[in-house]
Amino acid sequence: MARKPREKSNSGIYHIILRGINRQSIFEDDEDRQKLIEVLAKSKEMSQCRVFAYCLMDNHVHILLQEIEESISMMIQRFSSSYVIWYNGKHERCGHLFQERFKSEAVETDSYFLTVLRYIHQNPIKAKIVKDVANYKWSSYSEYTESRQIVDKEYALNMFSDKPDEAIVRFVKFLREANEDICLEIPRIKANVSDDDLRLMVRQEFGIDAVKICNEPREKQDAILKVMKEVGGTNIRQIARITGLSSTKIWKS
Repeated sequence: MARKPREKSNSGIYHIILRGINRQSIFEDDEDRQKLIEVLAKSKEMSQCRVFAYCLMDNHVHILLQEIEESISMMIQRFSSSYVIWYNGKHERCGHLFQERFKSEAVETDSYFLTVLRYIHQNPIKAKIVKDVANYKWSSYSEYTESRQIVDKEYALNMFSDKPDEAIVRFVKFLREANEDICLEIPRIKANVSDDDLRLMVRQEFGIDAVKICNEPREKQDAILKVMKEVGGTNIRQIARITGLSSTKIWKS
């Protein structure tokens, strides 16, 4: 089936999610996270875009930006490629790290801009990593309240007040408000995956038949089983059925 064309934003502003392939982690340590921020800063400069917010999670990244001279597709391609080359070199790996097609949604109004701004910064709270947005190190929150590195914060702060100090106070209050905001989400893999579909996934992603997983080293077994368990619609009984491994083994992996 052909992909749907990406929704075009009249304002040029987009909320973007770039996620790890197979939902895998895209960071091993804080050096990786810092490197991604540095790559984002360089890509912003080269693309002449504006970045309003970002948040680094374990297996995905949220970015709120505005394209100016260059399309978001070109900017994200440059950004992701630069990081992957560095990441693969450091960790002595090869191949893809990010899902091939990033997710995006158009942000056309000031009210929705603020909704997305809060949603991005509250991601670590919804993931139960922290209880306060101020306590999460790997988002752009501190760039609004302390020193700026990447974000074009005046655009957002001017929506709260034309007085800088008052704008920051209102920004902080707004970002801490409880809400039921739902913005661009990472879609779940379809439920009720058939045995054949699950076998095909293993063959495509790992190059082996599911029934032969038992012959692999323990670490590789655990890695494959972890991915299989994260596929929506699967269960331990089904995985045991197509791999021949015990339910206990699968549960512990």
